[in-house]
Amino acid sequence: MSVSTMADAVNHPLFARFYLRISAEADRRGGADHRRKLLEGLSGRAIEVGAGNGGNFAHYPTEVDEVLAVEPEPRLREEAERAAKTGSVAVRVVDGLADALPAEDESFDAAVASLVLCSVPEQALALAEIRRVLRPGGELRFYEHVIARKPAMARMQRFADATFYPHIAGGCHAARDTGAAIEAAGFEIEQ
Repeated sequence: MSVSTMADAVNHPLFARFYLRISAEADRRGGADHRRKLLEGLSGRAIEVGAGNGGNFAHYPTEVDEVLAVEPEPRLREEAERAAKTGSVAVRVVDGLADALPAEDESFDAAVASLVLCSVPEQALALAEIRRVLRPGGELRFYEHVIARKPAMARMQRFADATFYPHIAGGCHAARDTGAAIEAAGFEIEQ
């Protein structure tokens, strides 16, 4: 009999190494500012779905009491655990999946999805889980890439998704209409 953890279901060691490099460069080129703006004004308890390497942790305002950071990829989770030790708020990093969040119903004031909804197997299921763990009136903050508005670029994204891209990019699907999925899950996008 073998016992597996949730992390066994998501293991992208090559992508994780690549992501560690590109995320640092992306943050230097403006990503850190996007992360700061994303988290600005949050307070209370937050759950971060797909915490990656913990790139958001340094940007949580001190009004946030605690963050439950869910990350299934072992190497990225290890980096997130390191990042959690240096932030200004209490962050607990756990193994888990977006479609089965390890949290009680209505237990968070905010949910954060940062560069993760492109890679979950089913956006609708992940977004339903986020709604489940948010208290009434809670908010979802997201920083995601979406399908291009220009038809030629959208065709390229669809081609990449259908052929090679998810296999080399940790399950990422560049052609997802994430905004539409968020609205279909019952969230109202304010900005």
